[in-house]
Amino acid sequence: MRCPRCKEIETKVIDSRVIEDGFSIRRRRECSKCGYRFTTYEKLELDIMIVKKDGRREPYNREKLVSGIRKACHKRPISEDTIKKFVNELELDLIQRGEKEVPSQYIGERVISKLKEWDKVAYIRFASVYKEFKDVDEFITQIKELKNEK
Repeated sequence: MRCPRCKEIETKVIDSRVIEDGFSIRRRRECSKCGYRFTTYEKLELDIMIVKKDGRREPYNREKLVSGIRKACHKRPISEDTIKKFVNELELDLIQRGEKEVPSQYIGERVISKLKEWDKVAYIRFASVYKEFKDVDEFITQIKELKNEK
């Protein structure tokens, strides 16, 4: 790992900690040339292709998934840690499936059911995009279904 200050290639790890329930490692490093200390993170990389509804394939992108969930949860009582924990669990599930290609619907259904459990407003926000609501009537129908579930 190059030093961000002097660009020296030789750095040493002075501390490592497992974070995010064992899904990441935080490392403190020190440059052997200038002594600058900095932090790096290691995360498991998923080598999975997501098969979209129209048949297109794209590499799994954690940030895209987290961003969509964050947007649905904007100004709702759902913490960043809760979102990250869920995404970590979802990624572990994807790894355990052992498949190189996963339908986007599988991920979408997992997210939508978790949001429904967490917060009805976040659920409706995500559902409106995921289920491609065409008009206000579809919002009303979905909201009535939520009310009837109680």
